[in-house]
Amino acid sequence: MTQQASKLVIVTEKLLLKQIVKIIDEAGATGYTVMPAGGKGSRNVRSSGQPSVGDNFSNIKIEVLTANRDMALKISDEIAAQFFDDYSGITYICDAEVLHAHKF
Repeated sequence: MTQQASKLVIVTEKLLLKQIVKIIDEAGATGYTVMPAGGKGSRNVRSSGQPSVGDNFSNIKIEVLTANRDMALKISDEIAAQFFDDYSGITYICDAEVLHAHKF
């Protein structure tokens, strides 16, 4: 059994994690996955692999499967409005097909 879904991907600074997770939860998403991230964007190179005193300035990638595109857009719009003027970050949405959808 499969189910269509939208996958929202958020790449941003780790120090925003708790605030972003709150937005995701309040929107009604059933879960998310968080991974360390690094790379290059319009605000230069960021790496999650460099040793440092603290890792608050590293980047993360959050993936959220949502039941529909509207929920993904709502989360994305809220995150962008609250944070992306002052912090680096990007969001994008992909179509997804959830396998074993009884757990989604």
